[in-house]
Amino acid sequence: MSGERAAGLSLRVLLAYALPAFVIALPTIPVFIHLPTLYGIELGLGLSMTGLIMLGGRAFDTVTDPLVGALSDRFGLGGNHRKPWIAAGAVIAGLGLYKVLNPSDGAGPVYLLGWSVVLYSGWTMVAVPYLAWGAELSGDYDQRTRITSLREGAGLLGIIGAGVLTAIVTGLGWTELESVGVIAWAAIGLGVVVIPLLLVTVPDRRDRPPEQEAFDVAKLIAGVRSLAANRLFVRLLFAWFVNGLANGIPAALFFIYLEYGLGADAQTRPVFILVYFVAAIVFIPAWLKLSHRIGKHRTWCWAMMAACAAFAAVPWIGTGDFLAFGLVCVVTGMALGADLALPPAIQADIVDYDELRSRRARAGVQFALWGMSTKLALAVAVGLALPGLEIGGFDPEAPTQSGRYVLIALYAVAPVALKLAVIALVWSFPLTAEKHAIVRRRLSRRRSAMAQR
Repeated sequence: MSGERAAGLSLRVLLAYALPAFVIALPTIPVFIHLPTLYGIELGLGLSMTGLIMLGGRAFDTVTDPLVGALSDRFGLGGNHRKPWIAAGAVIAGLGLYKVLNPSDGAGPVYLLGWSVVLYSGWTMVAVPYLAWGAELSGDYDQRTRITSLREGAGLLGIIGAGVLTAIVTGLGWTELESVGVIAWAAIGLGVVVIPLLLVTVPDRRDRPPEQEAFDVAKLIAGVRSLAANRLFVRLLFAWFVNGLANGIPAALFFIYLEYGLGADAQTRPVFILVYFVAAIVFIPAWLKLSHRIGKHRTWCWAMMAACAAFAAVPWIGTGDFLAFGLVCVVTGMALGADLALPPAIQADIVDYDELRSRRARAGVQFALWGMSTKLALAVAVGLALPGLEIGGFDPEAPTQSGRYVLIALYAVAPVALKLAVIALVWSFPLTAEKHAIVRRRLSRRRSAMAQR
């Protein structure tokens, strides 16, 4: 199916593509937030051991991203290049998810590491081809924004759904171990429905240019290195990484700021999280409309400017001023919607540009590097934020006003500086709608010529 014909994708196809993002996001909070408590405390592994095991699992996950991306670019089944990987990955991830979130009483370090590797392997086999597939569904500049908006909106709903389900289950008196098990079953049960719907309803791309070379690891590494010559790809990837830092630092400090900076109690804190993610979902259609008028990169810049203005107001918010911080959560959540929906749509356009210049279809590899950048940014953000608090003299056992200033500076001032740097990189991004249309025409002519050979 050509990108040009895909420009008119039906709502049924779009929803079938977007719904798996809900399922993929549903277990995100339990896996990344609850596992340390579940294994480190409840099962007695210890926080240090649990942290090291989780770090090892994530390191393995990062390494496999470009491998899966390259393999799904080159190898398929029955003319389909994304569906077979997603189908197999969903089964593997489902098994790993159940085992990780439903440990037996004697589960130890080997159990956690082994099943984490299984989970992350399956997750990567689903996530990387899934993102690349979204870029291939349409070659239309604006339609791609619609695709990513629906997908990322569904993902945000999945995160909210996990929080709501956890609150309901714990409200019934269930333990944390039991509640995360419910999340696992919910994700697996929904996956049994939406993954087959995706595979049956959404067309895979079949007009892929033939690969001239056999696959091996050395050629994969060489191919990744060759992407460094694609300045648009490198520029956007670096901007995405820096923006990931700008979002990751306040995320890592969010609960600490709410308790020690704002003075919010345990009952109030979840409200701010809900406001943040709901705002992200609600405003995605507005960013979509604006991007049709002024372009994706400029719209993303305006969203980041709004986030900068909101963060800049945080130092002036006093303890207990919940309404003012609620407005900050609305604006930064609103900007998050643009962060999630627009950059992947820009990256999809760069996939076309890269294919035109390199004569290779490498969407899988590029979105694999995109995923690696996301994971690295979050890891670096935590590695900078938490030690930065300690170095700055913040002590949760004996909080002081100077420590509060350090907390606010890291939480609110650092993201402003980082986002301003991203705006400088993205504001004059050259791949506009008009230039992308030229790329698509040339790419279409080349594909037609190759098909007639």
